[in-house]
Amino acid sequence: MQSVTTFAALLAVAVLLVPLFKRAGLGTVLGYLVAGVLIGPWGFGLVSDPDNLLHTAELGVVLLLFVIGLELQPSRLWALRKPVFGLGALQFFGVGALLIGVARLFGIPWPAAILAGLGLALSSTAFVLPTLSERGELRSRYGRETFAMLLFQDLMVIPLLAILPLLGGRAEGGVSPLIGLVVLGVVVAIGRPVLNQVFRHVAKVDSREMFTAAALAVALGLALLMQGAGLSMSLGAFVAGVLLSDSDFRHELEGAIAPFQGLLMGLFFIAVGMGMDLGLIARHPVDIAAITLGLLLIKGVGLYGLRRLVGGKPRVARMEALALAQCGEFAFVLFGAGAGDILPGNLTGKLTLAVALSMTIAPLLFILGDRINRREDANAPDPEPDEMPSDASPVVIAGFGRVGQIVGRMLRVRGVAFTALDIDQDRIDTVRRFGSVAYYGNAAHLEVLDAAQVKEAKVLVLAIDDVECSLRCAELVRRHFPQVQIIARAKDRFHAYRLMDVGVSHIMRETFRSSVVMGRQVFEALGKAPDAASRVAERFATHDEDLLRRQQALYHDENQLIASARESYKELALLLEQELVAAHSDSDDVSPAPKRA
Repeated sequence: MQSVTTFAALLAVAVLLVPLFKRAGLGTVLGYLVAGVLIGPWGFGLVSDPDNLLHTAELGVVLLLFVIGLELQPSRLWALRKPVFGLGALQFFGVGALLIGVARLFGIPWPAAILAGLGLALSSTAFVLPTLSERGELRSRYGRETFAMLLFQDLMVIPLLAILPLLGGRAEGGVSPLIGLVVLGVVVAIGRPVLNQVFRHVAKVDSREMFTAAALAVALGLALLMQGAGLSMSLGAFVAGVLLSDSDFRHELEGAIAPFQGLLMGLFFIAVGMGMDLGLIARHPVDIAAITLGLLLIKGVGLYGLRRLVGGKPRVARMEALALAQCGEFAFVLFGAGAGDILPGNLTGKLTLAVALSMTIAPLLFILGDRINRREDANAPDPEPDEMPSDASPVVIAGFGRVGQIVGRMLRVRGVAFTALDIDQDRIDTVRRFGSVAYYGNAAHLEVLDAAQVKEAKVLVLAIDDVECSLRCAELVRRHFPQVQIIARAKDRFHAYRLMDVGVSHIMRETFRSSVVMGRQVFEALGKAPDAASRVAERFATHDEDLLRRQQALYHDENQLIASARESYKELALLLEQELVAAHSDSDDVSPAPKRA
């Protein structure tokens, strides 16, 4: 009964707190840690023995390493080799060396200094990657490089666990490390074909529950095998993931493991929060504050300096340093494994608390970075635009992202000259490497439009992603170069309305045509003849384009717009029903849409 109460308390506090922290932009990890503090011995005392829960929740770390192994396909790792093994090694060994040096200055013995320094050099994959994804920055320059450095850190967890016996730690179960290495070699040699055969057999059963059970059995089975051989459970799970990374079942395995891994990782952070000895803060407030702030400072400043040393731009280096300044979840695993044998007990407690506190501060570092960036943007003058070509082009493309580049490629293969403008220097550098020509310049500024000789152009392709910038550009061209025809990209219906307000008549909503084509393909998949499906799709598209222009005068009044949309739906249903009746000769036609009054 006590275990049921404990589990209910864990779930309740997580469900209440974690969404609040996520909405506040503080991240889910901080929510789990605070939840653990609240229900642990230093909070309401609902759980009095966090160590037992921590041992169970460590399975979340094991399954996380299994999922990381699944992601490490050899081909993918080879494609990322330069940032992973270049920047990743620079961050890990560079920052680790700084931390080891500081530890030695304070008289910590070499084995403990090495374990502490390299363990603290790790950052939280479980915090940083979801945070970058939520902020939409995984595809940015600093997001990609941060991912590469985290990937190298994840790879280094396994060697760190493996060298614990060399630093003076005990091998799992007292087994010789040599036996563990022999077992590891055998598993790597025969594991891939054996595991593929196992999952082929399970797949024939056609049961999702059996597949999930098999995935957990393989991950935990190899984890226990490695533990029995004197290595670590995490190493076994990681090896299992790598062996299956190229199999046909990789995505199915990720889907089967993800719910368990996510829940157990949450319990892991809750257990860490419960196990935080807040009494240390009361007894040694200066020490804990100094260790925590010192860690953040050394990791942040150290990475910033190293990244700048190898040519990183200041903003990119700063954001990477702030993103990776906190310590990671694997430090708990390493310090727990080395406690007593390598790390003295009092040092283990202080370091564990400092790691947890650094993770609680981590969301604030992202907020700090955003504020610094906004202040820089507000104070910095606009960069000078590139020198434009002396010869005018018949086409100017404003915005050379995914839309503008496709238009540019079409023009290029037909030999039509164009001048492309964009305000993302990284994007310009990238397209230049692929042979395209683009110029830095904000097309929402009149002097840039003059430099691009828009007045001599026949067509302006308005493909700017930012809505307000797109509208300013359209207004400038309509006012100063009314003879130039604008063909504009609209992000959505309301962007299209506003472009029409400033006199743009040729507008393409960026997802509209592709959605219509998908609808046509759905009709064909349901058995409708291709020509009949095309007629329905074209009738729908024509009607919607006409509706767009009719509703432009109403979109400021939401009530009128809603009434117009409802009326147009009835009208469209009748038109499509007529198309279906006209195509009724198709013997395998789908049922027509019901007529609405």
